[in-house]
Amino acid sequence: MASYPLPIAGLVLGLLGLAGALGAMLLPQWRVSAFVGSSIVVFERLWEGLWMSCVRQATATLQCKHYGSLLALPPALQAARALMCVAVGLSLLALPLGACGLRGVQSAGWSGRAKTHLLGASGVLFLLAGVSVLTPVSWTANAIIRDFRSPAVHAAQKRELGAALFLGWAAAAALLLAGALLCGGCCRRRKGRGHRCPAPGPRLPHADERRNRAAARRASTTYV
Repeated sequence: MASYPLPIAGLVLGLLGLAGALGAMLLPQWRVSAFVGSSIVVFERLWEGLWMSCVRQATATLQCKHYGSLLALPPALQAARALMCVAVGLSLLALPLGACGLRGVQSAGWSGRAKTHLLGASGVLFLLAGVSVLTPVSWTANAIIRDFRSPAVHAAQKRELGAALFLGWAAAAALLLAGALLCGGCCRRRKGRGHRCPAPGPRLPHADERRNRAAARRASTTYV
């Protein structure tokens, strides 16, 4: 397996991207309270995530509350939840496919061509997972920045970018890079198989040679 660094590096990055996507999905620091006012004394800090909202008080106590009704959530939050779950599911499916596509892994009944297709499918799934993570993270960041710069939004309702968004960007980059490496490894295998010289087979006599031999036989029989 050491001779094929692209698929192995892709799977490692895919595993890191899966861990990052799972952490970004579960962490509540998507939106954090912004310190916009003139007062430097802050008694509490608000965190808002996909599944819960938390309040961190000055006494270092943290209180979290899960969101109640799913239908009462904003459509953007519901879409972000769905996309992050899709990303985690695609990554979980892509990892075993990519592992089975490695040439050093013994797979019963699978040829080299089938392993190449598995590797390509794993790369496509990682690319889709990266896009699924990048979309809600970037959309949420754009909404936070837009509300922060809007004068119509009250200072107490302004939010800043949380740590989960940066983790989501890193996970999306790792997943996209993993997909690119796996797809690149698949293309290299297919290109190498297409330029491979066929094994030499038994040499068949040329058509002209067969005709000459037949004519020689006929000539010999006429003389006899």
